[in-house]
Amino acid sequence: MEKYDVIIIGSGLGGLLCGYILGKEGFRVCILEKQGQPGGNLQTFKRHGYKFETGVHYVGALGAGQTLSRYWKYFNLLDELELQQLDPDCFDKIAFGDHEFPLAQGFDNFTTQLLYHFPGGKDAINQYLCKIRDVVAAFPLYNLELPKDHREYHYTSQSAVTMINQQFNGILSASGISLGDVVAGNNYLYGGSSVTPLHVSSLINHSFISGSYRIIGGSDQVSRSLVQSVTAFGGTVITRREVVAIEQQNQHFFLKTKQGDLYLSNILISDIHPAATLAMMPSEMVRPAYQKRIASLQNTAPSFILYIGLKHGSFPYLNYNYYFHAGMDVWSEASATADHWPGMFLLSTACHKKGQEFAETLTIMSYMPYDEFKSWENTRVGKRGLDYEEFKQEKANKLLDLVFAKFPQLRTSIEHIEISTPLTYRDYTGTEEGSLYGIQKNFEEPLLTTVMPKTKIPNFYFTGQNTNLHGVLGVTIGSVVTCGEILGLEYLMKKINHA
Repeated sequence: MEKYDVIIIGSGLGGLLCGYILGKEGFRVCILEKQGQPGGNLQTFKRHGYKFETGVHYVGALGAGQTLSRYWKYFNLLDELELQQLDPDCFDKIAFGDHEFPLAQGFDNFTTQLLYHFPGGKDAINQYLCKIRDVVAAFPLYNLELPKDHREYHYTSQSAVTMINQQFNGILSASGISLGDVVAGNNYLYGGSSVTPLHVSSLINHSFISGSYRIIGGSDQVSRSLVQSVTAFGGTVITRREVVAIEQQNQHFFLKTKQGDLYLSNILISDIHPAATLAMMPSEMVRPAYQKRIASLQNTAPSFILYIGLKHGSFPYLNYNYYFHAGMDVWSEASATADHWPGMFLLSTACHKKGQEFAETLTIMSYMPYDEFKSWENTRVGKRGLDYEEFKQEKANKLLDLVFAKFPQLRTSIEHIEISTPLTYRDYTGTEEGSLYGIQKNFEEPLLTTVMPKTKIPNFYFTGQNTNLHGVLGVTIGSVVTCGEILGLEYLMKKINHA
C-alpha cells in the first residue's frame, strides 16, 4: 500500500493545480487519473494526423496584468505557453441568420464596435459594463484579494437572463435583432440556462472582454507543464488508475482502484463530480442529507461536437469564434430536440502556429440534451452498436447542413471528421452526463447548488469546475480556494501575489 500526504482523484486542471500548490509546499502528493492521459478538458487527441482540442478552445483574462495571467505566473505557466490573441475588434462573432455582430476586447472597444450596429445603445452598453464591473469588484479572489464583506452573495441570487434582457430592453439593430440577444449570444460559455446566476455570466464575460487568447499548439501543454512540476516537487501522477472505493479509518483515507491497487493518505481532494465521489463512499461516511442534496443537483447542458480535419489550404484560419443562432431565443437552445435541433452552433478554428493563414482543424459544437442518448448510457466507447453509430451520424449530418449554409466552402474542405456525443465526452473527460461545465448553478437556489470545497468529513475537499466557477479561470481560482482551506488562504494569496 502506497502512503501519501495528499491524494487527488482526477487530473483535470483543478487537480493538477492543487497538486502543484501542495507539492510546492512540501506535501507528498499523488494524483490518480482513470484515463491514459492527464488533463481532463485540457486533453488533446490525434486522429489521422490531426490534433484536436477536447474542451479548451480559448481562454479569457490571460493578457499582461489580467486575472488569469497573474494566477498563472505563480504556477510558472506563462513562460511555457505561446499565445495567440484573438481579433481585438471581434473575439466572438454573433450571427442571427445573415446578420453578424462583433463582441470586442477592451471595454471601450466593446462599446465602440457594438455602436456601429446599435447607435442608440451607448448608455445601455455602458451601464451593462458597469454592472459586470460591480460584480467583479464583489468577488475579491477574482482581483487576487482576500474575501472580506461577502458582497458576492448578492449576485449569486440574481438572474443573468433578467439583467441582460432588462438592460437592453427595446434596443434593436436596423435588422430587428435585439442587443440583449447579441450580448448573450456567446452564452454557450456559461451553459446558456434560464437559471444561470448573474455572477456566473458576469465574471466569465468580463474575463473574455478583458482579453481573449488561444493557446498555440494546444491546451495539453498546460497539463504537461503542471505534471512536470508536480513530479519535480516529489509528487506522483498515475494514469489508468480509476478509484472505485473510498473509506476512512483513524483519520486516514483508504482508496481502492479498479485495477486492485490500494492507496493511503492523510488528506483527500476530489477533482471529479461530487456525486460520483460520494457514490464511492460507504453510507455511514456521508450525512444522508448531504448525500441526497448532491445527488439531486442538475448538471449543465451536454454538447454534441464535430472535430474536423481540413484539406491543406482549403479553409481560412478565423481569429475569432463564430456563434450562429438559428432562432431568436438564445436562452432556450440547450433544450432543442428533434426538428428544432440544432438551435445553434459554435465554430472555432485551432491555432497551431503564429501567422496562420489557413486552418488545419476546426471544432463545431452545439447543445445536445443527454436524453437523446440515454438509451446507450450503459455502453462503452466503441461498443455502443450500429443503431448508435447511425443516430450520431444522422445528427452530425443535420448539424453540418446548418454550418454549410453559413460556410459553403467548408463542404469541400473536409478531410476527416470525428463525432463526439454526450456519452463520448462523459467517458473521456469524466464529466457526469457529458455536461459542459458540471453542476448547474441556480440563482433561485444559490446555496443548494453551491458545492463548497471544504466538507464535513475531516480533511476531505472538493476542487474543479463543480466548486466556485467553471472554465479555466474559475477552476484556477477554485484550486486556490481549496488549497487555502488546507494551508490558510491569506498565506497562499500572499505567495501568489508575490510570485
